[in-house]
Amino acid sequence: MTIVDSIGHLLQGFGTALALHNILYALAGTGIGMLVGVLPGLGPAAATALLLPLTYSLDTTGSIIMLAAIYYGSQFGGTITSVLLNVPGEASSAITCLDGHPMAQAGRAGAALTIAAVGSAFAGVLATVGLIAAAPVMSGFALSFGPPEQFALMVFATTLLMALAGRSMLKALMMGVLGLFLATVGLDPTQGYPRYTFGMPELFDGLSFVPIVMGLFGLADIMLAVERGVTGTGQLHRVDRLLPTAAEARASAMPVLRGSVLGFVLGLVPGMMPSISSFLSYIAEKTVSRTPGRFGHGAVEGVAGPESANNAHATSSLIPLLTMGIPTTPTIALILGAFLIKGLVPGPLLFRDHPDVIWGVIASFFIGNAILLLWNIPLIRLWVSILRIPPAILYALIIVFMIVGAYSEYGSMFGVALLLASGLVGYWMKKLDFPVAPLVLALVIGPMMETSLMRSLEMYPGNAESMLTRPIVLTMMIMAVAVVVFFSLRSIGASEKFVRADAE
Repeated sequence: MTIVDSIGHLLQGFGTALALHNILYALAGTGIGMLVGVLPGLGPAAATALLLPLTYSLDTTGSIIMLAAIYYGSQFGGTITSVLLNVPGEASSAITCLDGHPMAQAGRAGAALTIAAVGSAFAGVLATVGLIAAAPVMSGFALSFGPPEQFALMVFATTLLMALAGRSMLKALMMGVLGLFLATVGLDPTQGYPRYTFGMPELFDGLSFVPIVMGLFGLADIMLAVERGVTGTGQLHRVDRLLPTAAEARASAMPVLRGSVLGFVLGLVPGMMPSISSFLSYIAEKTVSRTPGRFGHGAVEGVAGPESANNAHATSSLIPLLTMGIPTTPTIALILGAFLIKGLVPGPLLFRDHPDVIWGVIASFFIGNAILLLWNIPLIRLWVSILRIPPAILYALIIVFMIVGAYSEYGSMFGVALLLASGLVGYWMKKLDFPVAPLVLALVIGPMMETSLMRSLEMYPGNAESMLTRPIVLTMMIMAVAVVVFFSLRSIGASEKFVRADAE
């Protein structure tokens, strides 16, 4: 597939994405994503997990369009609370508080939100263009992968995500192993006998990841928010003039471009979270600025760069998923799960066998980013009014929605029990600083990893070490081992420093 072929498929994709029902799905997805994103403590992963049941009754293309819209809509939702309340809705918007809130205190809240919205939309469009350019190259490369290469790539991606997920490599590995174990529940893929089902028919198809991720992310986050006492909205700053001045627009242009490129590149790395892109973009802008002292006191560059990096990262992180079937973040793992529920396996064959679906989804990214501007600039006061609703009421409604979604997954109270158990486990995991991301990624990718391993062993019966004679497999495995060793040593060093500091 060449670039010319990609452009031709994209034009056909616009025919799908511009259908009225798909536009409505993108409109609803971005709006619902932003609604959940403005709630402090509920980030993109929680928003995607909570709203995944909404897509069950939709067609394949519409469900993926809506989920992707929820994803990048929730990415921007946290910006609103960061600017107006100095409370980041999710981690990648935390850095926006440093300059966004001082701008609001100076009466420039509207300008800060407009610059963030325009920068995010531009970054999303630029990253989508990059996706279109990269898809033919990466798909062609991935087509040369056999089962051993696919297994090695999944091992490396999972290992890297574990390494970057938390401060302790040991805790991350423990969560990854737990996720792989949970992924084995159900019928054996080769021989068909039940494993760890304890005679329960509900477990024959395996543990549904929907109630689990709703509990680990959504319910656990709500429990933590209630524990912290999130009962009011605090002091909201007024949003008057929305348009930035000419000087603010000029000062934002290059930070938006730099942040978009930086976020796009970092989004391709498995395990790299959007918050890292936002933070590095802020550091870059402060470094290149002639007046770095303005940062932290309302510098518009401190809003434009990180917000652009955040949205570019969100879009480019879909490239490894769509071209090679590798999720790079927990949220992308949830979108992978949605593909699998619909009977599609992301990867290079998806572009060949289902071009109508994949190119319709890609074309919807352009439409979704345009809709984000509609939601954010003329309707910004709508979000300000929503922020005045007590979080307790919104959290209660979300919990009801989660219970309904979990019940519908199994058609019995087993789904609700799984939701509640996952919520309690997720709550204690976060209290004890155990990262959730490795568990979710391993749970979703585990069956695919097992299938690739079984096929690889069939290729080399009784001689599994021969897989290492394949250059890509050997390279991936060496990189995975290097990641484990490096981050294990770093976490041990960090623990020793903590012990010494505590003793002093």
